[in-house]
Amino acid sequence: MDALTLVQLLLNAAALGAAYALVALGFVLVINATGAVNFAHGDLVMSGGFLSVALAGALPVPGIVLLPLVAALMAILGLALSAAAYLPLRSRPPVAVFISTIAVGVMLQNSANAIFGAAPRGGPPLAGDGALSLGGLTLDRQSAAMIAAAVVLLAATQILLTHTQIGKRMRATAQDPEMARALGVRTGRMIALTFALAAALAGAAGLLLGNRYFVTPAEGGSLMLKAYIAVVIGGWGRIGGAVIGALLIALFESVVAAFLSQPIAEAVLYAVLLIVLFVRPGGILGEVEGRRA
Repeated sequence: MDALTLVQLLLNAAALGAAYALVALGFVLVINATGAVNFAHGDLVMSGGFLSVALAGALPVPGIVLLPLVAALMAILGLALSAAAYLPLRSRPPVAVFISTIAVGVMLQNSANAIFGAAPRGGPPLAGDGALSLGGLTLDRQSAAMIAAAVVLLAATQILLTHTQIGKRMRATAQDPEMARALGVRTGRMIALTFALAAALAGAAGLLLGNRYFVTPAEGGSLMLKAYIAVVIGGWGRIGGAVIGALLIALFESVVAAFLSQPIAEAVLYAVLLIVLFVRPGGILGEVEGRRA
């Protein structure tokens, strides 16, 4: 493999990793806010993909125009998820939340299967066809748009969490809910908003992935596992670690698949995960104390 081919491969991996980073970010935000795992998160990504397919059929506009609408509608779904599957059960043992979110995921999967069928569907492209060329490198417009959109969303999420009052209240709720409640923060509302933000990011990722990698009702489980792996690799409860872990997963999958095959790449990925757990169980950035459910 020559240098240009390798750089091209890395650019393609960056596009995939950008979408995975959005998935992992939403996943870890809920973990930090609740101390529990949302097992429906991968199915939220799948739902965002099918929502973009439906909207593209009704509105003949580029995916970049549909992106805010998909995120907003998915945020509403996230609010409904928190109201139905977490808030009524947050005083119960963690297994109750695990089961409730698994149930929601199954409902989303079966609903998508009933409405759209089991065959893969292609989502709308973010940008038009064609490619960008620079110094012998070729990056198609869809990959470039995926990277740009994900960077904007990641930056916007960072600004929301660190430079707004709502974001600071969400972080306070995640760090110490009892203290936040004592200071007058409505922790239930902040948790619901966290679910909404996570679902919006998941929906955006579904739109980004839908055009190039297609979307099927059954893919939620695979995306959920990849988000989980990203969090484990990066460090449980670490937002930056989850993003790093997602990028590493995409890089690993792309490189191994280029030399071998996609099924082998996924098999080797899980083997590498076991090695990471054995060598550094706290992840690259270390585990945030008290965050593991």
